Amino acid sequence: MTSILRLFLTSALTFTCLLNASANSVSSPMNHNSDVLVDMNTSLGQIRLLLYGDTPAHLNNFVKLVNEGYYDGVLFHRVINDFMIQTGDPDSREATPGQHLGAGGPDYKIDAEIIYPKHFHKRGALAAARQADAVNPQRQSSGSQFYIVTGRTYTPEQLAQFEKQMIMSRKQEIFRSLADAHRDTIMTMRRNRDQAGLQAMQERLAEETERKAETMLLGFTPEQTEVYTTLGGTPHLDGSYTVFGEVVSGMDIVDKIQKVETDSADRPKEDVRVISMKVVKE
Repeated sequence: MTSILRLFLTSALTFTCLLNASANSVSSPMNHNSDVLVDMNTSLGQIRLLLYGDTPAHLNNFVKLVNEGYYDGVLFHRVINDFMIQTGDPDSREATPGQHLGAGGPDYKIDAEIIYPKHFHKRGALAAARQADAVNPQRQSSGSQFYIVTGRTYTPEQLAQFEKQMIMSRKQEIFRSLADAHRDTIMTMRRNRDQAGLQAMQERLAEETERKAETMLLGFTPEQTEVYTTLGGTPHLDGSYTVFGEVVSGMDIVDKIQKVETDSADRPKEDVRVISMKVVKE
């Protein structure tokens, strides 16, 4: 825990600024509260997506962009076999060979809707891309970029190792949250070089972290364990990105895309495009 507290102390002022990033986020009007189907026609075939009604900000933003034709013509610009396929960068439409992609999108972010463990990174999961935690501590999603999980299967032993890492990561998050709540006190003690006070604060927050962790589900559920050992997915992303839908048909097309040859930046050497998308009326 010492390293966690040190990290907080040396970056507290920057972290405070980052917390204000929500001013640049957009939460879409809650026009939908039920699941929605979207057909995505790609240059390699059609994929049908189910958008979850319990992630309304992501659902409504996605439907809005689909209806505007925002995704028409964009490339799958990042493809990693046994991991995921990513698209949604508007800068990719007219991209030249070798052009770096992945930074494009609308001028807003979407507040995270991480409903975990109900929605997790199983094979076929639809999730929102985002910037890394270091510059995006609230884990806000890109306004347009998304990925579809392909992943792989894991042995129970491999999952157990992931689970240990996940539990440690969750405890670090709890600790950082508690430290942020005591930011003013910690900064005052730091300015006063009150090492004894900082040590006592560290120990108290570490104990509180353990108490909170005992009341939370930090490991994998039986459903996750079953899925990851049979169907597959990317368990190391669980709880960190917003999963807002899944593929209901067309995983064979997703697999075709993930198998294409890519360059050193994971961009397909031969363009794979989203030709069009439409909301399914049923």
